[in-house]
Amino acid sequence: MPRVCFTLQVRPDRLAEYRERHAAVWPDMLHALRDAGWTDYQLFLRDDGLLVGTLVTDDLAAAQAAVDAADVSARWEAEMAPFFQTGDGRGKSSLDLVFDLDAQLRAVVVEPTAPIGDPS
Repeated sequence: MPRVCFTLQVRPDRLAEYRERHAAVWPDMLHALRDAGWTDYQLFLRDDGLLVGTLVTDDLAAAQAAVDAADVSARWEAEMAPFFQTGDGRGKSSLDLVFDLDAQLRAVVVEPTAPIGDPS
């Protein structure tokens, strides 16, 4: 499954509270994300408010629509909207993948080497 990466901008004056809110996300919201197909979802926050999110999903648009359909999502988004400089938190800027170590390693043709001590 593909990994998605996106950015948002959290207001610098709200960073501490944003961190606190995400230390214990509402259980209903956690279940809504999981049930909508958001897997391996993580958020990273820089001191200047740059928020980078990553998740694994087959179809980001479908996963976003599914979580938006959950009643808890509207409540959570309303609570989180004041934290963002970039609108309501849905204005994610998706990033294009430019390097994948594992994919490139799989593509490299490795010449077999003789075991150590093998005279051949």
